[in-house]
Amino acid sequence: MAGVRIVPWGEDDLELLRQLNAPEIRAHTGGPETDEQVLARHERYVRFGGTGQGCMYTLVLPDGASVGSVGYWEREWHGEQVYELGWAVLPGYQGRGLATAAVRAALDVARARRTRRWAHAYPSVDNPPSNAVCRKAGFTLLGETEFEYPPGQLMRANDWRLDLTAGG
Repeated sequence: MAGVRIVPWGEDDLELLRQLNAPEIRAHTGGPETDEQVLARHERYVRFGGTGQGCMYTLVLPDGASVGSVGYWEREWHGEQVYELGWAVLPGYQGRGLATAAVRAALDVARARRTRRWAHAYPSVDNPPSNAVCRKAGFTLLGETEFEYPPGQLMRANDWRLDLTAGG
């Protein structure tokens, strides 16, 4: 979507994170968190951009409205260091291609770092919209896997992979 941009997560994004903690948004990721957990997540997101391990971003529309989040971070997957991507868009803005645009923008940032070959995303097998984002953003479906999220809870997820060295 033209004019959509991602901006590194900042102190002012706490209210957005609270809105993204809604049951309908968190249905496939363990359900809503407590306010204490949201505050801790916000602090991690704010600090994360300076670590060199990835970055969380706010999805901003041309009118300045913040309507979602996207990010990438390092993880080990099957013995290899990869980037994992995750995203969320407020319900009133879903279905407009915003998540796909945000994921593509985050992939561009991760690709430019030239530190990892593979980017992965692990949406629930029961989440057709997020699986569609992966497909539209150019990921290849490797198949179903058991994925731990939130920590301590296994979920059935699809393992989507994108080669960051294959151009954009």
